[in-house]
Amino acid sequence: MAEVDAYIGLGSNLQDPETQVKGALQQLADLGHCHLLKTSSLYRSPPMGPEDQPDYVNAVAMLRTTLSAEDLLDTLQAIERQHARVRERHWGPRTLDLDLLLYGQAVIDSARLTVPHPGVAERNFVLYPLAEINSALMVPGQGEVQALLANCPDTGLTTLAAR
Repeated sequence: MAEVDAYIGLGSNLQDPETQVKGALQQLADLGHCHLLKTSSLYRSPPMGPEDQPDYVNAVAMLRTTLSAEDLLDTLQAIERQHARVRERHWGPRTLDLDLLLYGQAVIDSARLTVPHPGVAERNFVLYPLAEINSALMVPGQGEVQALLANCPDTGLTTLAAR
């Protein structure tokens, strides 16, 4: 299979979120059939959805992979399980969330996977780290990341640490 650039969103708000995200970034760097090319800084953001939970630590990683989108999704979910990810409620707290944001310029709408990830164009905790990696990146059907930032204020978003 040809190599594809994939962008992964990372988030955590439980059990030392900064350590969770950094550990997941290291696991992404160690994956077979993948090369970790770039990572964003870490960002703190307020929770999306229920407000009775801690703030999140977020980042974005760029991988070059020969895995199919579905195989990459399976790999990301396996890493989540290694971090004791439990899905108790929609947009609830989590030890680790790994989202396949973009898979090349593919548009995928299957029972298991939607790419580009829904909401990518409206979520500041996704767009600002994406822009840090590649502001000229095109989000299929949405436009260039830099242009999307114009409609997505950085309200509540704080840069924690550069990678």
